[in-house]
Amino acid sequence: MIYFTSDQHFGHGNIIQHCRRPFADAPEMDAELIRLWNAKVGREDTVYVLGDLFFPSAYDHESVLKKLKGKKHLILGNHDKNWIKKVDLSKYFESVQPTLTIESGYGALYLCHCPLLTFKGNYMIYGHIHNNKNDEHWPVLKTMDNALNASVEVNGYAPVTFEELAAHNELFRMDRASDGGGVITVRAGAEM
Repeated sequence: MIYFTSDQHFGHGNIIQHCRRPFADAPEMDAELIRLWNAKVGREDTVYVLGDLFFPSAYDHESVLKKLKGKKHLILGNHDKNWIKKVDLSKYFESVQPTLTIESGYGALYLCHCPLLTFKGNYMIYGHIHNNKNDEHWPVLKTMDNALNASVEVNGYAPVTFEELAAHNELFRMDRASDGGGVITVRAGAEM
């Protein structure tokens, strides 16, 4: 199975309030993100991490990396430049690169951290904006049916298949979200 995810921000306590994550603190968030990852991903599955796996550079990165199942590919995000210098990446990742294009049953999938507003192709899978609809890029991104947000906040805090990613993004565009278990919730202030 192939999965996509981004923006875990392991160890980053401030991301909880910034993105309205449902965790009391960073240790609780980290434990739940690891649990949800491993509940879906098997050892032989492939996971494309589209950046910002960790935020703080002073953190025990390897203790988390050792726990995450699957054959991981890291697409570098804006918060990855420091922590990657402290880890032997070849022990934990099949590849590490700024962008990647893979072939799938849906055609070419362009994987990146920061979305490209002028993307022309089959599908672009990105992260970076989390669940922020106030981001300056959101008015354009929401009109791009071929642009899919892999951020954990949009995808039930777990890696997702392409089909799940597409379904969650459709809900996200309509101001609805899935809890990852198929339950749809309406965000506060959204019209039914």
